[in-house]
Amino acid sequence: MDAEWEYQIRITLDERKSLLARQDPTDPTLAPLGHILSRHNASLICQYDAFAGYCASAEIEGVDQYPLYKWTKDTIEDPIKKNKFLKSFTFYIDDMQVYEKAKAEQLEKELQPLLKNGLIDALFKHDTNPANNPHPPKKHNK
Repeated sequence: MDAEWEYQIRITLDERKSLLARQDPTDPTLAPLGHILSRHNASLICQYDAFAGYCASAEIEGVDQYPLYKWTKDTIEDPIKKNKFLKSFTFYIDDMQVYEKAKAEQLEKELQPLLKNGLIDALFKHDTNPANNPHPPKKHNK
């Protein structure tokens, strides 16, 4: 029997649209995306901003309480990775960063036309199965 994993939808935007999405997600250029967000009670979170927020919290509360701190800090300080994650966005549904498969699949289905028409550059569905997710490099293991 397969475990019931939770899922997350991510998109990649070009540089101009990613800047808009971070500064003014209500910009008319992004209206089709905004309609989808509204229908799903979803928000769009920039991966770089999420990583930077994680590091900021760790630095305030103590990095020992944040097992991915060193790996995340290295990621946001690497110019190539920073550029990549500034263009990567995660959909939170009902303020949750992972959600049931049916919600993810419906969101993914509604985003497909935006991929085809070029509003978004890439579309990904991730699951919470540890075998399918990256692990910190050995240099960051305690």
